[in-house]
This record gives sequence, structure tokens and C-alpha cells, in this order.
Amino acid sequence: MVRKALLGKKIRRLRQDRGLTQQQMAARLGISPSYLNLIEHDQRPVTVSLLLRLGQVFQVDLNDLSEEDERKLAAGLREVFADASLSGFEVGVDELRALVDAAPNAARGIIELYRAYRAAREDAQAIVLDLAGGGPPRTRRLLRPTEEARDFFHDRTNHFPALEEAAEALWQAARLDPADPYRGLVEHLAARHAISVTIMPAQAMAGAVRRYDAGARRLALSEVLPPSGRNFHLAYQIGLIETKTAVDRILADAKLSSPETEALCRVGLTNYFAGAVLMPYAPFLAAARAARYDIEVLTHRFGVSFEQACHRLSTLQRPGDRGVPFYLVRVDIAGNVSKRYSAAGFHFSRFGGSCPRWVVHEAFMTPGLIRTQVARLPDGTTFFCIARTLDKDSGSFREPRSQLAIGIGCDIAHARELVYADGYDLERLDRVTEIGVGCRLCERLNCRQRAFPPLQHRLMIDEQVKGVSAYPFSAGT
Repeated sequence: MVRKALLGKKIRRLRQDRGLTQQQMAARLGISPSYLNLIEHDQRPVTVSLLLRLGQVFQVDLNDLSEEDERKLAAGLREVFADASLSGFEVGVDELRALVDAAPNAARGIIELYRAYRAAREDAQAIVLDLAGGGPPRTRRLLRPTEEARDFFHDRTNHFPALEEAAEALWQAARLDPADPYRGLVEHLAARHAISVTIMPAQAMAGAVRRYDAGARRLALSEVLPPSGRNFHLAYQIGLIETKTAVDRILADAKLSSPETEALCRVGLTNYFAGAVLMPYAPFLAAARAARYDIEVLTHRFGVSFEQACHRLSTLQRPGDRGVPFYLVRVDIAGNVSKRYSAAGFHFSRFGGSCPRWVVHEAFMTPGLIRTQVARLPDGTTFFCIARTLDKDSGSFREPRSQLAIGIGCDIAHARELVYADGYDLERLDRVTEIGVGCRLCERLNCRQRAFPPLQHRLMIDEQVKGVSAYPFSAGT
């Protein structure tokens, strides 16, 4: 959804980047210079017809004119200035938005610098603990590879055109049958790369589910893998070989800080390719639209798991043929995040936990069932949220099963496109759950589930009064 607030500034920046005067741009758009001037100063809204004209004349993706990037940057800066070490600086929301609008690269630099500072501070604390325990300090890196890898995918809205093209090329080269991709993938590995595939007993795999022996040119898959998992790992192995050049190019442009981060991103990109093979872009998007994004329908139609289908939905952001922009998050029962992507403008906390009122945490109360929620963040943005648990089969009675929760959602403006929104009154929105990014940043008063007081507010403890929150605080700073 395009928002009025910052659209004028974006249009002015578009005009300046092309070296045009207001008169020149207005002439190309077929409007008066005075009208353009009012638009650039956010005194007039931009009509749909004018937006389409902008896209046609200047060859820009209309999604590039949205406020989502600025909103994410402003939310990130808010986290930075909420740190206790910056308590002497009272920076309001309007000031943060002004910084983002005037100098977006500077805003990104501040966030990256703060992330490095946090990592360095935590490393220093850990080293002190090591020394206090009598042992030598362990070797650490300034940036944690897992966090940097998650930011890599998140910052690129989890969409990689080169890998989409490679997946489509594989379908043509291998002549894959949608009803039986396993056979075609096995034959492609044998014919193109002289690699044989063997299904092995779990005991022989020594805890692995996929193992490739380069000397013997043999790919071993564990018997515990379901059909969707076997297909995925076959496509992954092909991706390791056939997309290496494309992946190398993507990683070279990213300028990652460590070999560990690069390895994590390489695995993630190859996983992306595998998902694109099993769920080709155009057929999958068409099926998603026809089924109104019913995830269970998609799992059956494409022979994939619930998580694989959710992940694929979060990648459908091809310019000119976009699906609903989704966020995706995967958490364990302790709240630890193992995946996070967003094409929807949903802000994930980088430096703290998420809100306990968010439906992704409630999913653990009803294992295997889909839960829905309309959630509103403190900045007023509202999202339609879907969550369900995932059971990771261990393959043995003696091995404990693991349970995760997957969350996927979109801006409320897209909710009508989802089958899960049926029954909600999207005009009145009388079933909205107020959530925050995290307790330390949330300024909502009287929250029954608050675990920490907000960083920028003073606690107001009254021994004679018990309120709904354990941490009452003043509305002012």
C-alpha cells in the first residue's frame, strides 16, 4: 500500500535523481507544475492514475514508492535510541522520520554501527565472565554469523531473480514432471553430473539426513525424510553445483564480514533455489491466487511441507508480477527466532525478544491448528497474522521430537486476498490485538503481559497499588 506521508518526498527525490525541474517532470506527467509542487510537499494526494503514469513514464516499480523501507528504518532507529546508554538524547518519532527521509544511508549506517556496538559489548561481557571463571577468553567475532545472515535475507526481501531463472532453467533441462519431480531430479543428477542417489537407513546416516560423497559421486538421503524432504534435498544438491556462479555473484555484492556468514548465506540461497524448483514461480503464484493463499491446498498441490509453502509465499516479489507481500518468522517454544524475512514491512526486533501477545507464540497452545490474528503495532500499522506449529519428526521413538511455530502475515490492506480473513470485518476491525515490537521498546500502558519496563520511561512504583502490569511507568520520559 502506498502511503501519502512520505510519497511527496519520494517523488521529489525521483525527480532530482533524473536531473529534472518541476516544469520538466510535470510536462512529462501531463500535470501542472503547481500541482506537482503541492504533491512534493505532501499537500495533495497522488491519484491511482498518476501513480500508473509515474510507473510508465519513468520505468519505476510502484512498490519502490511505498513507505515500507522508511518505516523499517525509523523503527530500527527507535530501537537504537531506546538504548539506556543514549538516555540523555530525547529523539522523537518525527525527528527519526526526518533523519530517514533526509539521509536514509546515514540511518542505515547508524543501525549497523549500533549492531556492531551491541555485539562488541556482549563479547566484552562474555570475555570478563571467561576470565572470572579462570579460563582463557574464547575467540569471538564482532558480528554473529547467524544474525548477519538473517539480516542479509531480510534486507533483500528474500527475493533473488537469478535463482528464480536458474530454477526455471532446470525445469526445462530436466523435463520435470509436476506429478513426480523425484524421478526427474534423480535422472538429472545421474545424466548431467554422474551422481547416484541412495536411500539409507537412519542408523547408517549418523544423525545426518543428507550426505554427499564426492569421491564416490553418491548422494545418500535418510529414510526418515518424507517425500517432500527428499525432493527438496535433491534440488538442493543440484543447486550446489549449477547455481554456484550465481550464488558467488550475489555473495560478492553483499560484502559479508566472515566466512561463517558467507557459508550460512550460501546454504540459505541454495535452499531458496530448491524451493523455487519444487514450486515454480508462475504456476505457484497462480495457484496461490486461485486458492486465496490457502497454504494447505498449496502443500497438497505441489507435494511440499507447510513450512516450504510458507517460505515460498514470502519470496513472490518479482517486479511486475508480485504476490501478497508476506513476512515470515519461525520460532521455538522458548521464543528464539531461527528464520525471519519480510516483504510486508513488518518490523522484527533486532536487539530483543518479540511481543508475547503475538499469535506466533499462541500457536503452541493448539499444536497443528492454524491460528489467526489482526495485530496492530504502536506506529499504527496493522497486519493480518497466521501461525501454526511444525513438528519435526526425529525418526525414532528414542529421539525427542522438536516443535517449532511458523508465522506468516501481511499488511491488513491485503487481507481480503486471504481465505483466512473470511469472517473478519475488515472495515471495522473490532478484533484487533495491540502488540509491540518487544517489551523494552513498547510504550503501551497497562499491558498484562509486559516482561520488562520500556527503556525510555521512568518506573512509577506505588507500594499501595497493584495494577495489571508489574511495571507501571509514566507516559512521559
